[in-house]
Amino acid sequence: MLKQRLLTAIFLAPLALWGLFGLNGSAFAIFTGVVIAIGAWEWARLSGFQRLGQILFPIFILLILYGAYKQPQQLNQALWLGLIGWFIALFFVVTYPRTASLWRCPSRRLIMGVFILVPAWAGFVLLREQGVFWLLYVLLIAWVADVFAYFSGRAWGKRKLAPAVSPGKSWEGVAGGLVGTSLLSVLASLYQGFSFSQFGLLLGITFIITGVSVLGDLTESLVKREAGMKDSSQLLPGHGGVMDRIDSLTSAVPLFALLMLNFAGDLL
Repeated sequence: MLKQRLLTAIFLAPLALWGLFGLNGSAFAIFTGVVIAIGAWEWARLSGFQRLGQILFPIFILLILYGAYKQPQQLNQALWLGLIGWFIALFFVVTYPRTASLWRCPSRRLIMGVFILVPAWAGFVLLREQGVFWLLYVLLIAWVADVFAYFSGRAWGKRKLAPAVSPGKSWEGVAGGLVGTSLLSVLASLYQGFSFSQFGLLLGITFIITGVSVLGDLTESLVKREAGMKDSSQLLPGHGGVMDRIDSLTSAVPLFALLMLNFAGDLL
């Protein structure tokens, strides 16, 4: 298993870095669109659809992405759609399993997928238009939060965050993630030469996105638990599926883009 994980990472890491930071414009939109389409295929599987549904849903998502790219004003609208979707997801996570009947049927799970996948793509595209720094920053929020949460959770985790959804996550892990991303915001502010007020704004946004990244992870865990699947697919040997790798980013990226582009113009 470890050998598989290492080989997959060695192959995928350069490809991901090239696509995220080496491409821009329509090439970047296509690259991220392909990733989202693969995520849509996995989401159709998690929703209980068979072969035809697993083909049609990614096509449907790609058509939405194409239409949004041709009308750029819709990209920001998609971010607001994502905000609504993640508030609903938070409700479902907190109230699981009591409210599972509200979204259990396959068609409603597909609708959840639209609210998750389309805003994520819009967030990637809009952030990349600002350059590479803020795209890299939000990726680091998710990754740093995950690493710090893992180690602090293992060391001190006692109080379960959402035991019905993901028994391994703890409030101590979340606290560790916040410590890690707070340090990240300090480094980013020093690098950018921010004033104290700008640092405070970035720190506040970073706190919000750290929590939101956890929600993205929990939401996919929720759907996988209902589907009876450990991984979204076996597409990435040793790592599961694409959604398993980007679950926290599907929430962090669009909401970070929403906050930065609409409420934090001084930082751009």
